[in-house]
Amino acid sequence: MRVIRRADRGAAVVEIQAILAGQGLLPPAVAGAAFEDAVFDEAVERAVRAFQQSRGLTADGEVNEETWRALDAARWQLGSRVLSYSRPEPMFGDDVRQLQERLLELGYDLGRADGIFGPGTSAALARFQREVGLVPDGACGPQTMNALRRLGRKVTGGRPMLLRETERFRAAGPALVDKRIVIDPGHGGGDAGVAVVDGALRWTEADIAYDIAARLEGRLAAAGMRVHLTRGPSPREPFPDLDRAALANELGADLLISLHLDGHPNATASGVAAYYYGHYGDGGVSSTLGERFAGLVQREIVSRTGLRDCHIHAKSWDLLRVTRMPAVRVEPGYLTSPADRERLVDPLFRDRVVEAIVAAVQRMYIPIEADVPTGSIDVSDLRARVGQAIA
Repeated sequence: MRVIRRADRGAAVVEIQAILAGQGLLPPAVAGAAFEDAVFDEAVERAVRAFQQSRGLTADGEVNEETWRALDAARWQLGSRVLSYSRPEPMFGDDVRQLQERLLELGYDLGRADGIFGPGTSAALARFQREVGLVPDGACGPQTMNALRRLGRKVTGGRPMLLRETERFRAAGPALVDKRIVIDPGHGGGDAGVAVVDGALRWTEADIAYDIAARLEGRLAAAGMRVHLTRGPSPREPFPDLDRAALANELGADLLISLHLDGHPNATASGVAAYYYGHYGDGGVSSTLGERFAGLVQREIVSRTGLRDCHIHAKSWDLLRVTRMPAVRVEPGYLTSPADRERLVDPLFRDRVVEAIVAAVQRMYIPIEADVPTGSIDVSDLRARVGQAIA
């Protein structure tokens, strides 16, 4: 879709205003303006930024495809329509996510609360219906809503998703051999991402991200992992994040790590940050192991490179939301920062970033009670270390 931004007019702007007003981010009078008077002005841009911030999206004040999907999902609240599993286009929306979170509270394992009514959600709902004496059709209508409202939480204390995910990783054992990981070099296919001309050289986010991904692929493959990249060095077409997530799901990946670089008009902005799936401020369910993975990656990179610590953050970007495995997006530096750029263009520095990520991957498979201090894993001989750990 075409990006909708400041000064645009038309039917899409009218619809965006109506949704934002429904979220309490615009006065109803603004949303009720005549079609010919509807304009994407400063007030609408501020409201879009606020909406994006609340949803864990990039708060740039523009409505791209990802922001539009989030706006479209925000129309619905649980109980406002009948929910059911449909092919080939599953239902999605805030009401679906609210239903998933309610079922998780009741102790039903449906995977991640991603806002998509897939077969796992339908099966969990059918189990709930069967237990409360309803027809187990896997659809959420008025009777099922009444039953959901009557029941309190079955799971109290702790985080059930964390317990389930942690147990799956514990059962997998500490060795990296035959574990499957997807590495996603951001951008590509004509999309360079952040690009900076430095003297006679032009550095792009897409190229550096791919170089880091290729180095990481070699290190993890040497440790015995089954490694898949979402793209090559020069893909001919853009590869949307939803397609990258679908690829990781189809491969049955155990982990996904997406590599990007940051950029900002202020050249003093610098540092490393990592992101995992989650929502801001609405009590939504997050990826608990994704959060742990992000923390491990962040701490290892800060420790091994000395980059400024910009911490970890919950985001609902498509690549983090739709993937069914712990997924992390890491941005190890700002290409627009002269200090960070000087390091990023150095192959030896990129090797240190790779070593940090490899160490974080290994620590994901070490039981929490047996975890080791940040920066202490020697990744130069990871196979030997794993063999000693098993012995």
